Amino acid sequence: MNKELRRVSVLVLLMFLALFTSSSIIQVFQQDELAANPFNARTLYDSFSAERGSILVDGIAIANSVPVDDEYSYQREYSNGPLYAAVTGYFTLDQGTTGIEGELNDFLSGTASEQFLDRVNAILTGQNPQGAAVQVTIDPAVQQAAWDALGDLKGSVVAIDPTTGAILAMVSTPSFDPNDLASHNSSVVIDNYTELLNDTDDPLINRAISGDLYHPGSTFKLIVAAAALESGEYTPDSELPNPRTITLPESSSVVSNSGGGACGGGDTVTIADALRLSCNVPFAELGQELGYEAIAAQAARFGFGDESISVPMSVTPSIFPQTESEAQLMLSSFGQANVRVTPLEMAMVSGAIATGGTQMLPTLVDKIVAPDLSIVQALEPQVYGTPLSSETAALMRDMMINNVASGAASNATITGVDVAGKTGTAQNGEGEPYTLWFTGFAPADNPQVAVAVVVEDGGGLGQSGFGNTVAAPIAKKVIEAVLNR
Repeated sequence: MNKELRRVSVLVLLMFLALFTSSSIIQVFQQDELAANPFNARTLYDSFSAERGSILVDGIAIANSVPVDDEYSYQREYSNGPLYAAVTGYFTLDQGTTGIEGELNDFLSGTASEQFLDRVNAILTGQNPQGAAVQVTIDPAVQQAAWDALGDLKGSVVAIDPTTGAILAMVSTPSFDPNDLASHNSSVVIDNYTELLNDTDDPLINRAISGDLYHPGSTFKLIVAAAALESGEYTPDSELPNPRTITLPESSSVVSNSGGGACGGGDTVTIADALRLSCNVPFAELGQELGYEAIAAQAARFGFGDESISVPMSVTPSIFPQTESEAQLMLSSFGQANVRVTPLEMAMVSGAIATGGTQMLPTLVDKIVAPDLSIVQALEPQVYGTPLSSETAALMRDMMINNVASGAASNATITGVDVAGKTGTAQNGEGEPYTLWFTGFAPADNPQVAVAVVVEDGGGLGQSGFGNTVAAPIAKKVIEAVLNR
């Protein structure tokens, strides 16, 4: 072999090796990533040409594929689209996928590795390709109750089974209709998507788990109270100074309680009464005594800052950021300053207290069912963590019961049922309407549901709305829907 021929042979060999390596990387290592990319045209056509699996609530399809006479063969159709939009998300021709549609696209489209044998069998038998169905944990009666209770308000409701982590309701309002994005007419989809994207009410944002998050207001006092009890240096009867107002250190800013009065009638007030009456001054003092590290550690045990939580949609981490001053720490101790949370996080906090200190990992997925009705995956409850001891959880439960029975969360009262709860009325800046909260669980002695409600813009009442007047009655209706199942 002459010199030139050897050079050509080496060049051809190198080109072959490069082609072999790149194709192997694409087919083996990048297969799942490419298949999951919603803008992959081949994946897109495959997804539409197969009969995409349904998304089911209590066995009834809330999203399914219907045959159409075009190049895509099937089109997605959503029943009660706005009611379930925060769960299903959307599946579009041009604008990607979200929600369950996006996160479980490989199962729904039949391309998951777990469904390989099903695909082979379909080819051998000449059957049309078909995706798996996803049964979600949502309870239709609880979802409807949450939707109806929120009505025209802007906000979110999350209800979970605290013993399993199953999400019973997830509502975000204002909502949208995924059917508006399911058309095979590209210009229609883009026009509808652009309109939704430009809507100042942000209907595409799932407020339950994402977005800009919210000041938790007084619901954060649950975390501070838990940190105090877990330290071993405090009990519910520990007393704190009880002035009408307090001036923050190295600041002219003044903290006051709601209404401007003292927290009860004495010179001191217990932690239990400060929580029951939702007083800011004592909790600012308690936060100052505890210090940043103790509160931050307790918040982290509840799940603050964890980027790994998914339901299976990714959940934006709630944050208790490093405070820059003692004044900021005191404001953070009653849920102001830079503290931000999701409704799901606050439902998880209540859920951990409800179960005696064990926090379950939340999920929307009950089971994934193959076309032959075999179970591909099934819900297996997972413990997320143990953020507080059973002793602390019992003390917190009793204090939360008193909050509802004779405190600032009284509008969540249900006759014959011990409801445990905490309200919040978070400030958002001078002249801005409040963010209104309730979180809690019931029945307190045998919890079936933990719930979080958030309402933006003062409930449409300017600054006259409060957590107990707006959010607590919503939570009551959701809890009643669970108890009446």
